[in-house]
Amino acid sequence: MPILATFSVVARDPANGDLGVAVQSKFLAVGSVVPWARAGAGALATQALANVRYGPDGLALMAQGLSAPETLARLLHEDSGRDQRQVGLVDARGGVAAYTGSACMPWAGHRLGAGYVVLGNILAGPRVVEAMAERFETTRGELAERLLLALTAGEAAGGDRRGRQSAALYVARAGGAYGGNFDRYVDLRVDDHPDPLAELERLLRLHRFYLTAPDPATLVPLTTELTREIQLFLNTMGYYSGPADGNFETLTRTALETYGGIENLEMRLTGLDRKLIDPLVVEYMRRQRSERAGGT
Repeated sequence: MPILATFSVVARDPANGDLGVAVQSKFLAVGSVVPWARAGAGALATQALANVRYGPDGLALMAQGLSAPETLARLLHEDSGRDQRQVGLVDARGGVAAYTGSACMPWAGHRLGAGYVVLGNILAGPRVVEAMAERFETTRGELAERLLLALTAGEAAGGDRRGRQSAALYVARAGGAYGGNFDRYVDLRVDDHPDPLAELERLLRLHRFYLTAPDPATLVPLTTELTREIQLFLNTMGYYSGPADGNFETLTRTALETYGGIENLEMRLTGLDRKLIDPLVVEYMRRQRSERAGGT
């Protein structure tokens, strides 16, 4: 059975309760095995000679109210192959626990911090997990970005000594999924790539643009001049047939929303009822207009 030589970080954001895991490995599709998280329950990484049952079973135990240490004890007690396992857990209250079996291939180990765990096996050395912990503790912002920065620090410190192949990022937030009826807030996977962390970073930037609502404070007014520019663009793209008069009325709004639906921008068109628009959407339209002009 293949060994998941990998390094990962499991954490809870104390500001909003987000729970997440980020992982990189010299292993195909590591995101299908290692990361597990559930809002209101906890997050978990299972690796080395991974017992995938640790994922659903561990989340179920933490959802019942067991702490991370209690959950870990239960998982290990029921597993005769525990010496070859490595697992890290964070519960919904920020409690942490981790285990590195005595038969894991060196270098293997973990480190516990306030609301987070870093762990890895077949690594270049202990500096990998130390660098991950230091980066996670000293960065701010959303949990997804902090997890990714911790992985990047681990890679810079030597990472998986066999190389790299795949990476994944999973963050659970109550109601955080597309449509608001599930907790899958961020779920990104790079299954096979020569530079999986760079690709994961690119995917996270796309996620932030397409699947994350903008900060209301960044929205700009739909002035007459800007509305006219948008009307001309939408006309060129075939969405709008009215006058380019700078008046943001029903026809213009409908055309803009239709265009946004086609381009998967609906998460960013949140201020139209107040005649506000995300400047990133404006930049997107301007790039598209420029590309279209350059191709004609």
